[in-house]
Amino acid sequence: MKPAGHHDPELWNLLMDGDEEAYSGLFQKYYPVLISYGKSLTSRHVLVPDCVQEVFIEIWIYRKSLAVPSSVRAYLLSSIRKRIARRLERDHVFRNTRELADLEFSASFTVLDEMITDEETRSQVYQLNKLLNQLPGRQKEALYLRYHQELDIDQIAELMQINPQSVSNLLHRAIKHLKMLTGEFPALLLLLSTFLS
Repeated sequence: MKPAGHHDPELWNLLMDGDEEAYSGLFQKYYPVLISYGKSLTSRHVLVPDCVQEVFIEIWIYRKSLAVPSSVRAYLLSSIRKRIARRLERDHVFRNTRELADLEFSASFTVLDEMITDEETRSQVYQLNKLLNQLPGRQKEALYLRYHQELDIDQIAELMQINPQSVSNLLHRAIKHLKMLTGEFPALLLLLSTFLS
């Protein structure tokens, strides 16, 4: 049976039983997501692929003792975040920093893909991206995890190591700020609504 037809929990169960095809399926599915997220957490992009591979190697080594996570996506995003923080600590990139919370999220948002053909829409997307990227790092990361990675509030809280109310506050402040900035421009406000849906 091909793992492509399985959902994440099924793939995870197969992986725990030593199914290399399921392991490969999860790796192929999440590698680009983890690389993208990892690069948003550090400017040392060269170490991100190694960290992703280390996460998957550990998963394979300890597969028999792992539980099925409530969200495989959230588990993997959290794992790569922790792995990068440990690597940066080990490499003494941080001098006065010791916590995961101090990682500064810096990914550029792309609200819509390259298939935009209308020049006016492209201009609006550019303006919205510009506004999104002006948000503080924690607000931007919370938005990214909520709307790009589709994690729920509790998963984001666990990943960012803050309480769920703090996640809600970050999201609320970010959205309120964006709505305030786009309020004078109905087309941008509509585009923002599309992004947040």
